[in-house]
Amino acid sequence: MLPVNRGRAPQRAGMDFTDAKRKPNVLGKVILAVVLTVFCVFILKQSPGISGTNMFSVHELGVTHVLVTGGAGFIGSHAALRLLKDNYRVTIVDNLSRGNMGAVKILQGLYPEPGRLQFIYGDLGDAKFVNKMFSENAFDAVMHFAAVAYVGESTLEPLRYYHNITANTLTVLEAMAAHGIKTLIYSSTCATYGEPEKMPIIEDTPQVPINPYGKAKKMAEDIILDFSKNSDMAVMILRYFNVIGSDPEGRLGEAPRPELREHGRISAACFEAALGTIPGLKVRGIDYPTPDGTGIRDYIDVTDLVDAHVKALGKAQSGKVGIYNVGTGKGRSVKEFVEACKKATGVEIKVDLLSRRPGDYAEVYSDPSKIYRELNWTAKYIDLTQSLSVAWRWQKSHRNGYGICKIEIT
Repeated sequence: MLPVNRGRAPQRAGMDFTDAKRKPNVLGKVILAVVLTVFCVFILKQSPGISGTNMFSVHELGVTHVLVTGGAGFIGSHAALRLLKDNYRVTIVDNLSRGNMGAVKILQGLYPEPGRLQFIYGDLGDAKFVNKMFSENAFDAVMHFAAVAYVGESTLEPLRYYHNITANTLTVLEAMAAHGIKTLIYSSTCATYGEPEKMPIIEDTPQVPINPYGKAKKMAEDIILDFSKNSDMAVMILRYFNVIGSDPEGRLGEAPRPELREHGRISAACFEAALGTIPGLKVRGIDYPTPDGTGIRDYIDVTDLVDAHVKALGKAQSGKVGIYNVGTGKGRSVKEFVEACKKATGVEIKVDLLSRRPGDYAEVYSDPSKIYRELNWTAKYIDLTQSLSVAWRWQKSHRNGYGICKIEIT
């Protein structure tokens, strides 16, 4: 429960009304009315049953209020859950184009207390909306996840990606600057590196992205870094790899929209194939210069990933920039991943081998030694089969994802 500083009711000044024949003291009545009004307003603002949202509009000593953009999405919702568990105050903003209101409903059910969590429906591409949101809420930090994030889709709709990722990040950054928000945790991607000549990837590996998704993310990083040079903002940029898994306690999971199956994560496709939702799993690219011909990736469990983001938030320092790779340090081939998925689900998934996907790369995995050295973070959930088994349990019990939830605009 967040600490709430409750004040005592103000004491009314002594007034003598014992003489019934005395003419009414107009000035005294006015003063009394003002005092009572102020007192009532104070009580209303402090009352958890009447004014939960007002608690989000003021800074409170000992409470850190984090804006989680894209907090209804797979990664963002898990991050919000972890922040709430760690007693942060959380505001989620999402336009639900990729996120799930069902995930927000779960979080609201877990943390119903006033001042813990609020959801705001809106689009970060609307500068007026963003500025209004910042003006009405006392944010202490921003954890920026909101982004369309499919490599293949980015090659088909590049303008959408540059607008959604690069332009929207600029809008958020401008609002932060205008309203004095000094801490930014930026959720980036290994796609900014492209196809490095050397493995593993370190933070100083040249960034030469080969698809619009990676390029848009790098442009956003560049904007953040340029701005930070002349400001006292605390910035943490986390570049991570392929995300898998789900909440170990089964509260949240991955529920991509059906129309995005063609572009989605391999883990979601594996599960849908195991459930029989789709006829089989499509593996794109079997002629890469790798041991088994399939792409090699660094699969990071979502629980580890959000742990890295929260550690970065805790270590962020005014006027300094931290850039970190978030991965296991070990590359696994797509073929290895599929075999782990078969084992986790117990289903002999049908696999269709197809040509490479435009904009994809052969091999990427990280050297996470810097984040271990500076943030004391290391991946704990490194067993592919175990991570997929946890996620599979959620999938089996949520065959329709989160279902259909009503959008509540606040």
